Amino acid sequence: MASAEQDALALREQLFHERVRECIICTLLFTTLYILCHFIITHFKKHTDFTAEHDDEDAAVNRIALGLCTFTLAVALGAVLLLPFSIISNEVLLSFPRNYYIQWLNGSLVHGLWNLVFLFSNLSLVFLMPFAYFFTESEGFAGSKKGIMARVYETSVVLLLLTLLVLGMVWVASAIMCNDSASRQSLYDLWEYYLPYLYSCISLSGVLLLLLCTPFGLSTMFTVMGQLLVKPWLLEDLDEQLSCTRLEEATVSRRICSGKAFCWLNLNVELLREQLFAIRTKRRKLELRHRASPWQRNLGYPLAMLGLLALTGTSVLIVCFHVLELLLDDAAMPRGIRDASLGQVSFSIFGSFGAALQVVLILYLMVSSVVGFYSSPLFTRLLPVRQDTPLTKIIGNCVSLLVLSSALPVFSRTLGITRFDLLGDFGRFNWLGNFYIVFLYNMGFAALTTLCLIKRVSWAVQAELIRTFGLHKLPLPMPCSRCLTKPC
Repeated sequence: MASAEQDALALREQLFHERVRECIICTLLFTTLYILCHFIITHFKKHTDFTAEHDDEDAAVNRIALGLCTFTLAVALGAVLLLPFSIISNEVLLSFPRNYYIQWLNGSLVHGLWNLVFLFSNLSLVFLMPFAYFFTESEGFAGSKKGIMARVYETSVVLLLLTLLVLGMVWVASAIMCNDSASRQSLYDLWEYYLPYLYSCISLSGVLLLLLCTPFGLSTMFTVMGQLLVKPWLLEDLDEQLSCTRLEEATVSRRICSGKAFCWLNLNVELLREQLFAIRTKRRKLELRHRASPWQRNLGYPLAMLGLLALTGTSVLIVCFHVLELLLDDAAMPRGIRDASLGQVSFSIFGSFGAALQVVLILYLMVSSVVGFYSSPLFTRLLPVRQDTPLTKIIGNCVSLLVLSSALPVFSRTLGITRFDLLGDFGRFNWLGNFYIVFLYNMGFAALTTLCLIKRVSWAVQAELIRTFGLHKLPLPMPCSRCLTKPC
């Protein structure tokens, strides 16, 4: 009897130590992400001086809102790394099943990370970010004493009214779509029905946003990479272009100096300064291309383009293969599991290489979706500027990135990029079990990506050929209507 009690006590002690270890690991991971996101936000936020005495309140509000934005961005970054971390953990446990130093990497830790990301995503989207926005815009109720608490009271009241409005809309939509008595009875359960249903709608909007932004971003990545890398010299004399640009810069500089020295000259100095700035930017780019080594020009750029083309083509092929799997096998449907059994079987038929490819594709799709999001005409204004981004725009960027990143695990599993099933509440979304939604989503992604790539590549090849052969320097022919109409 005593030995049984000692065994139970040892088991409880082991569970306690495992729980403490998981809390410490989660805290360290989130602290690292929070510090990194703090540097990112301070790199982009607009510097504001609070020198007057009455500006202390605004400075405190600014710090609180920036702290909430940093927390939200850390959660978004954690949601991006969630699926890659789970896949890598499974492969590490497969490769070293008996290693003592990686016993902390288990299914309980991974499952806890998924639950924490889900909880903090809900908390940030529903409460923290609306609170941060209303808190920065609030001034306190009329007639009340000014201060931080007055703003807190006004923000809390506005947020409560907004929560009631959203919950009422969700209740009405649920009552319209649910006709049976069991579903109507579940409408009165706030925690088990309302919040998962609300986050299911948010996740569906995020997945649809990824469907629109990712194909556009995959095609835009070629343009972005072309701007970052040095292009090779193909049938062009770079020395001649550089000398012509320097002469043009010197000519415009002399015209600006002449306009300042002689007041009777009718010169638009502001227009000339803008022209000089554009010419200097062009000269710096040409000098950068001229200083680049032959290896960087002739090898780096083609390899980067081939790598992007290979990753994009692999993603499209995997999605097309997943479409065939959906038609033949029900197991290809995305599903959620309640327990994470890691270290038993690889989630790729190619083993560790396939798992590494899955991680690279997931991160590549996330980067492409962010590039497509900020390149689209609807969200171009949200693009942050270094040291010149106001607080409201930072809040909008944090919300947008959190919506995209929190939908990334569902997006990757729906497209068949990975076989890792959704853990925790990520698999409780109502639309995941609908075959038609999943099938049409895969077909739409493959079709949109193919169309965007064909359009972007054809335009890029045409523009490159025109620039290489110097056809852009030729004068454009005048229409016949302009030739016939002469001034009197």
